[in-house]
Amino acid sequence: MKSFTVQEINEILQGIIVGNTSENITAPEQLEMASATEISFIGNKKYEKFWATSKACVAVVNEDIAIEPGENRAFIKVKNADLAMSQVLALFAPPAPLFTVDIHPTAVIDLTATICNGARIGAGCYIGPNVVLGDNTTIYPNVTILDDSTVGKNTVIWSGTVIRERCHIGNDCIIHPNATIGADGFGFRPDPQRGLVKIPQIGNVIIGNNVEIGANTCVDRGKFSSTILGDGCKIDNLVQIGHNSKLGKFCIMAGNSGLAGSVTLGNGVIIGGSASIKDHTTIGDGAIVGAGSGVTGDIPAGKTMLGYPAVEARDALKQWAILKRLVNESKGK
Repeated sequence: MKSFTVQEINEILQGIIVGNTSENITAPEQLEMASATEISFIGNKKYEKFWATSKACVAVVNEDIAIEPGENRAFIKVKNADLAMSQVLALFAPPAPLFTVDIHPTAVIDLTATICNGARIGAGCYIGPNVVLGDNTTIYPNVTILDDSTVGKNTVIWSGTVIRERCHIGNDCIIHPNATIGADGFGFRPDPQRGLVKIPQIGNVIIGNNVEIGANTCVDRGKFSSTILGDGCKIDNLVQIGHNSKLGKFCIMAGNSGLAGSVTLGNGVIIGGSASIKDHTTIGDGAIVGAGSGVTGDIPAGKTMLGYPAVEARDALKQWAILKRLVNESKGK
């Protein structure tokens, strides 16, 4: 079992230690669940009140914390406790599942595929014609990568993922279990004689570097050209990204959110959980769409939108306040 002193942990965090503890720290844990040998964090002033009842011996805290650690307990003061705690979690993280062999004998790899140095391929994988796997890429069991697709260096693809033909994944990406990259976009047109006619989806998907895609998320291929996810995007579980959508750098999409076809997100856009974005909509750099919102038109850069249909946050809050007042008045309150 791993254990560290508070001084050893602070060598990584480069914070300021306040107080002291003789305990060896054996694990990170949330405040209310921590034992006397565990480290926690306080990333917001509203959680300071829980320190008195927590058993944690050490907490990573922001520099402006208003309380003292107490006897035989310590704080590590840093600029951003939430961010620093990610370093602590990495310190205690267990190793990734091991491969007994670099390429499992049950993997099916086409003779024209290129497998670069250090790449590992698990049991039951299928690697199709002309696929390229970059250096040190890890492909966990039962992954399918179809013809002419490429996967960059140091990328990890978890079990059950399907990457369809002609799709391109960048370096240092993580794709979680059962994601689908490059499925056909949702395109049908009514015809009096033939009913709903399927529109061929002949494009592909291009994913930049350092992108993370959650479990059971779908990124559809373009109808004509490419669906694109820029560098550094972070996509949660159960997200739908429609055909020909284009995401700039460092966009975030939370669980159950969805983009219809041909949506454009600028850099640093945040889409809250269960939000939905109408097709052919453009959302500017740094805009935020609140959870559960429905976007039906373009959003300028830097705006925060709430509600269904989504309006500027301050207007949404006014609408809700007026509605609440009307309801109370109708009840005679």
